[in-house]
Order: sequence, then C-alpha cells, then structure tokens
Amino acid sequence: MRTAAVAAAVIGAFLLGGCTTPSPSPDASRGVLAGSITVFAAASLKTTFTELAERFEASHPGTTVDLNFAGSADLVTQITEGAPADVFASADQKNMAKLTDTGLVEGDPVDFATNTLEIAVPPDNPAGIAAFADLADPGLKLVICAPEVPCGAATVTVEEATGVTLTPVSEESSVTDVLGKVASGEADAGLVYVTDVIAAGDAVTGIPFEESDEAVNVYPIASLDESDAPDIAAAFVAFVTSAESRAVLEAAGFGKP
Repeated sequence: MRTAAVAAAVIGAFLLGGCTTPSPSPDASRGVLAGSITVFAAASLKTTFTELAERFEASHPGTTVDLNFAGSADLVTQITEGAPADVFASADQKNMAKLTDTGLVEGDPVDFATNTLEIAVPPDNPAGIAAFADLADPGLKLVICAPEVPCGAATVTVEEATGVTLTPVSEESSVTDVLGKVASGEADAGLVYVTDVIAAGDAVTGIPFEESDEAVNVYPIASLDESDAPDIAAAFVAFVTSAESRAVLEAAGFGKP
C-alpha cells in the first residue's frame, strides 16, 4: 500500500507539472529584432559607421542597416523635407539642435565622439605647408568646408581664434569632398578632420596644428520620431554608444565625448 501511495504521488506530481506552463528562457523573453533602418550620418563617419553597421547586423541577423552619408547640414535638410530616416548622427551639436527643434527627434540626442581639424596636403606637400598660418599664403590652392557644414564652422572658429584669414579657392558641402580634391591634386591643402586623414592612408599627408584645439566638434546621435522601426533604431543608437563601438571609433581617430 505504501508503494502504491508513493507511485500515485509521483504520477500526480508528473501530471500536475505537465499542466504547468514553464517559465520562458531569457532568450525567448528578450525577443528578436527584425527589419531594416536607414541611418543618416555625417560624411566623416563613413568608414566607421560602415563597420559598425556590419557589426550590428552580425549581432542581430534579422536586421539591415542602410546608410546615407552627406554633410550634416544637407542631411538635416533632407530629413525635414521628408526623406525617410530612422537615425541621425551629426558631426556637430548645432545641426542636431536644428533637427531637434523641429520635433523630429525621439528623446534626447546622445554624444558619442569628438573630432578635430587637421591640414591635409598631397603626399609630396608641394606648397610646403607646415602650420595653420601657411594656409593664408597668396596663391595657395586651399579648399575648405562651407561655413554651414560642421568642418566649415570649425574652420571659422579657428580663423577667429588665430586672426588668420583664409581665402580658399572653393568651399565644399562635405569634408569628404575637401579630402577628395586634396587627394586628387586639385588643391595644395585642405582642412579636414583627423579621422579623414587616417582613413585616407597614403593618399594624403596630415599636418597637425595646435590651434585645432580651439574647435573640437562633438558628435551626437539620436533616433527619429517618425521611424518605422523604433526598436531597431533605439538598439542601433545604444550600440553606437557602447564600449565595443567606442573602441572602433577611437581606432579611427575619434576622441571620447
């Protein structure tokens, strides 16, 4: 009788357990991201964000990150005019503030990197540039960013701080356009970011200058209010501000925010 009672108890416990819904595993309850987002990012982020997008997709196999690079001011114009975007990464706080003021930004932007200017010259430095003041030499074919572009605003700040007046032969809408003209030999010198010089490799030579500390650009990122994939957008913003992404950014020459 004792054996039968024990057996009945075991069977009852088994049946009761079979009717009980098991607790979900951490992976099951966490959910899986799936879908695509479009990230509008400053031109100076092209190399790093291409790598970060690939890493993000590898971590979330169901996602796709499409990238659109241009000058920050142009990106703000595109977004305010209705271009579909889920995330915006600016090369300065001023252009992010412009977009925030329109109400199109979700939450508060997060600063994730800093950058400073550097002089870029062709590999043989035909004009013999050695300092920021040399950029004011008559006859120098100098290319800089337009004032409304972050690298152009930084250039103006350095000009005002040093009292050096520059007379460029052209003002470009993105820092990559400036770099391209220097690398192709169309210009004797250009003002770009430290990160652009590093990314260009042997195509240009970089000349640091102390006055660049007068204009440090802070890079913010934010998801956008009208995103069709807010969960993925928020996850990408979190990834860009993670320790893993910061290591990638610092390797490319970006500073900490």
